[in-house]
Amino acid sequence: MKPITSALVAQTITPRPADSHKGTYGRLLLIGGNQNFGGAIIMAATAAVYSGAGLVTVATDPENFTSLHAQLPEAMVVDYTDLTFVKQQLKSATVIVIGPGLGTDDLAKKLLTTVLTELTATQRLVIDGSAITLLATHSQPLPAGSIVVTPHQMEWQRLSGLAIVDQTPTANLAAAQQLGVTAVVKSHQTTIYQGISSWQNIAGTPAMATGGMGDTLAGMVGGFSAQFTDFTKAILSAVYVHSQIADDLAQKQYVVLPHQITPLIPQYLHRYSQK
Repeated sequence: MKPITSALVAQTITPRPADSHKGTYGRLLLIGGNQNFGGAIIMAATAAVYSGAGLVTVATDPENFTSLHAQLPEAMVVDYTDLTFVKQQLKSATVIVIGPGLGTDDLAKKLLTTVLTELTATQRLVIDGSAITLLATHSQPLPAGSIVVTPHQMEWQRLSGLAIVDQTPTANLAAAQQLGVTAVVKSHQTTIYQGISSWQNIAGTPAMATGGMGDTLAGMVGGFSAQFTDFTKAILSAVYVHSQIADDLAQKQYVVLPHQITPLIPQYLHRYSQK
């Protein structure tokens, strides 16, 4: 298992071309946030914007529109109960993130099925949170393409069938291969599995053990994937930078909150782009 290094991140995060524009950095569609868990999709969308995604649209429950606009005026919002309109948004998306705060009701099932049905080979998909639970409990085939799942160990147990005690690097890699996905298995030292390779995130701190941390990571993975060409390196870099920021904050804090990480993302991206 290879460690994720700052050198790999520096290879991924390069200076922006002078003639680039918002379309250069991807169109990201995030789907989630029911009436009870609007904060999850707001944190994910905020992380995506701060990560540099060019255009961000959020499909969510209308109850979240006001809060989302107040928190993140840069994002567009659509009603996720309008499946016809969601399908239209899917067609123009470069990257889709589904799951933060989505829930597991019938609408959530329809939204996940719609995404999996409509996904094209040129798009990238991030499956997080309750979308992973839905995928595990209502099995359906995954389309071929660039798909990453971001489960914590219990979610990975549901999806892979591996009990936490059996989640060894070898077993996890085999499960990711069988599913046909890149798997980011979140734990005190997150591990990533893709193809025949596996990596370990050497950054990270117990100060990160708080709600919303995974939603922020999902947004970062989406934002990085929208603008950096190499899908695997974009994922690895998002995981590393997410933890690195927390490590630095934890030098002076007992607890690090997700909303404290997000505003610092552009500074760390700039730092790496200068190396």
